Amino acid sequence: MPLSTNRRLPHLVALPLAAFMFAPAAQATDGYFLPGVGASAKGTGGVAIALPQDALSIAANPAAATELGHRIDGGFDIFIPRRGASISGNAAGLDGDYDGNGANPFVMPEFGYVRPLSDNVSAGIAIYAHGGMNTSYDQNPFASLGGTGKAGVDLKQVFITPTIATRIAPGHSIGISAIGLVQGFRAHGITPFAAASAQPGNFSDRGTSVAFGGGVQIGYLGRITDRVSIGAFYKSKIWSGKFDKYSGLFAEQGGFDVPASFGGGIAVKANDKLTIAADVKHIQYSDVQSVGNALAPLFQGFPFGADDAPGFGWQDITVGKFGAVYQANDRLTLRAGYSIGGNPVPQSETLLNILAPGVVKEHFTAGATIKTRSNLELTAYAMHAPRNTVRGEGSIPANFGGGEADIHLSETSFGIAAGFSF
Repeated sequence: MPLSTNRRLPHLVALPLAAFMFAPAAQATDGYFLPGVGASAKGTGGVAIALPQDALSIAANPAAATELGHRIDGGFDIFIPRRGASISGNAAGLDGDYDGNGANPFVMPEFGYVRPLSDNVSAGIAIYAHGGMNTSYDQNPFASLGGTGKAGVDLKQVFITPTIATRIAPGHSIGISAIGLVQGFRAHGITPFAAASAQPGNFSDRGTSVAFGGGVQIGYLGRITDRVSIGAFYKSKIWSGKFDKYSGLFAEQGGFDVPASFGGGIAVKANDKLTIAADVKHIQYSDVQSVGNALAPLFQGFPFGADDAPGFGWQDITVGKFGAVYQANDRLTLRAGYSIGGNPVPQSETLLNILAPGVVKEHFTAGATIKTRSNLELTAYAMHAPRNTVRGEGSIPANFGGGEADIHLSETSFGIAAGFSF
């Protein structure tokens, strides 16, 4: 790398990182994970484990760094979720239809850089966000219980992933990423539930609480034949510091780790122009107490904020992604994709998930890249996740007036990015 580029690199990293810190969060489509990282992957249904297309592919599979050459990519999404809830049959006066879209739309940036260090070793960094558990109800669903003002939550998570990868044999690479996490959370308008907390003063309306954490991701990418590639990854649980301002809301006195995930993928070059690919990913939401614990422990002597305390009741999900990339000519690449997965929110857990209705199960995508004569790549994509509704069943305990809470979510997003190969 030329010396002048070396001097600019800290600024190239610092600018997008600063942008993340001020970017609002949004709901995502794999629970609260993004459907993909990088505009190219998002246009291909999120497929990336065995199909690296830009520098941000190292977020899906660290081993991809050896296949990307020397390049830089950056872009942003405009994300528009539509979420809400309906409550019926409640003796405490909660009945009604509630719109959780007081904050829309969202802008979410991302950045990646990869550089070969030798013929067989490459390094890179990806900076990206997962936004989830975001709602803002202008009409507070819990007003009849004493909730005042708007109600909602806002979770922001920024991941910084320095990566190194090496070829272990011709066509076969392994990679590892250290994962740094910066996350922030705030909740407002949910004080009626603070009476059931071990620390009621640290439950709601405390502003934004910030925590830091870390984890690791490993990956493999291999070319089985000239036309077939396979890949796999494992991302550890990301252990995080506690949200001290919400130590009375989340289990383990404010604990909020990021769940582990793992998966595999395959890409097949059908002919000189068409590549088809598929990924499968499993996310272990149930292994994080604040996310995976059900509401039931509240009535078994475990208040909010305690060890083994109530949580959002999310269950593990498996997601399948399918995509196609068509190289129309030297300058135009077309993409399409589809993803389908499980819903993490059981029917019995919809009450608290009025605040976090991450229930969409499928999304459709399309995208394209235009390459200029100067080697600049301009990429755009669009995604739509149709509305999914989870109808409560035994969802509101008698202690809160009984009845049922139904929650729904749909999503649309558009993104643009620029990339350059050196």
